[in-house]
Amino acid sequence: MHYIDTHCHFNFPIFAGDLEHSLAQVRQANVTGIVTPATNADDFVPITQLARRIPEVFAALGLHPLWTQHHHDDDVLRLEKHLAEDDTILAIGEIGVDFYTPELCALAARQWQLLSAQLDLAKSYSLPVILHSRKSHDPLAKLLKDTQLPATGVIHGFTGSYQQAKRFIDLGFYLGVGGSISYPRAHKTRDAISKIPLEYLVAETDAPDMPLQGYQGEANRPERVIQVCNILAELKKLPIEALQEAVWQNSLRLFPKLARVLS
Repeated sequence: MHYIDTHCHFNFPIFAGDLEHSLAQVRQANVTGIVTPATNADDFVPITQLARRIPEVFAALGLHPLWTQHHHDDDVLRLEKHLAEDDTILAIGEIGVDFYTPELCALAARQWQLLSAQLDLAKSYSLPVILHSRKSHDPLAKLLKDTQLPATGVIHGFTGSYQQAKRFIDLGFYLGVGGSISYPRAHKTRDAISKIPLEYLVAETDAPDMPLQGYQGEANRPERVIQVCNILAELKKLPIEALQEAVWQNSLRLFPKLARVLS
């Protein structure tokens, strides 16, 4: 079986700084696709270069809401320039809104402005989006409904309720399932994921973040997407082979440019 990690920051030093070792582990685990999203404009060139060098790596470019105070209007122009010049870019991401702290809430207007500008680019280039959403599911769902993106996208690291999940999938969005489902105490998320139709789910690690239960305090790794799939198979009461094939096909539908290479 082969696996796709639909969200991994493989450009971070913990991986890129020891690329030979990182790739050996990924290849041994049959992880043949690693979607690597940017967090800021300075990531754009390193990530696209990494994707050109490593066949398993696929680039997504965007401006992450956690770095809102550091983003400039010119960064959106830099993003558009890359999209215009590089047809291999898989998606626009990681983008979104985050209201987890008072400091981020104070930047709400700027977060929405940057997100709207990037959604406009997603429309112009018919690219899917990789969305970060924390304490913001309801207003984000409303914006996405109003925007009507041609290629939809994925709600990365989804940890909301079934009702919130349903709003997103009714709009055609996928839900990224990661390490949070490995924690038995995550009742709300595990319940939501167990009820959502399998056709709307993809697997991810968010490595080096979002560690699975048993790995707290350690850097997460892309090959642990296999464990995410194993836990998801248990939640969905499916054989792992059926689950793996389903999330593989979902990932290819979510990212058509990925399908061109891995199909």
